[in-house]
Amino acid sequence: MKIRLLDTRTGHFVEKDPKHTEYAILSHRWNDVEQSHQGLRGIQRSYDARGRLYFSRLPVSIREACRVAREAGYRYLWIDSCCIDKTSSSELTESINSMFLWYSLAKMCYAYLADVPSNKDPRKDKSAFCSSQWHKRGWTLQELIAPSGVKFLADDWTEIGTKFTLFDLIEEITGIPRQALLHVKSLDEFSVAQRLSWAARRQTTREEDRAYSLLGIFNINMPTLYGEGSRAFRRLQEEIVRHVPDLSLFAWNRHI
Repeated sequence: MKIRLLDTRTGHFVEKDPKHTEYAILSHRWNDVEQSHQGLRGIQRSYDARGRLYFSRLPVSIREACRVAREAGYRYLWIDSCCIDKTSSSELTESINSMFLWYSLAKMCYAYLADVPSNKDPRKDKSAFCSSQWHKRGWTLQELIAPSGVKFLADDWTEIGTKFTLFDLIEEITGIPRQALLHVKSLDEFSVAQRLSWAARRQTTREEDRAYSLLGIFNINMPTLYGEGSRAFRRLQEEIVRHVPDLSLFAWNRHI
């Protein structure tokens, strides 16, 4: 499956083979309304007299993300909120099942923490970094684990640190062992119960996403059916039982 990317120089969408393309990826939790795929398509139809996109009309968040990636040498950038056409159920399902792979193939993942001011020590007791909502979001679990490189950005898009420089602090905040964060051990070396515990206190807007955000953590593919509610998590558990020979799932269930 090809991935739809933003060209960081033009602001246009392009489709590329993720296995043969260098691209960056953005992980985020916006404080404001996200830009949809259709909304960005509308902006992309605006050109100046020379046929160039009115880049300044892009939302500030997307414009800044493109700038950061472009200045680091990345021509292409993936942002889930605008690069996935969520009005297409087939595209949404395929994208959700491919996300973990896309994050793992990215050359760099930029984690934008909109609620963390710049020039603050992330290691300071009760720091904004430690209490950021980014650490509590369901989807950011895979966005933290899958990429080999993660760079954390403050509210003004300046660098806070990386997954490698802050791994001990991140381990303390999230409960995810450094061996998983730094890819020292593969995920299948951690028990099912342990992997589920990483997501236990994380929140998702849609109930179904509690299950869908974990597909890559267990290397499982399954259809997404928004509207099924808690049934999604039961289906995930059934798939885990079928694919992972680990009875710790049942021990974890007794504690939820």
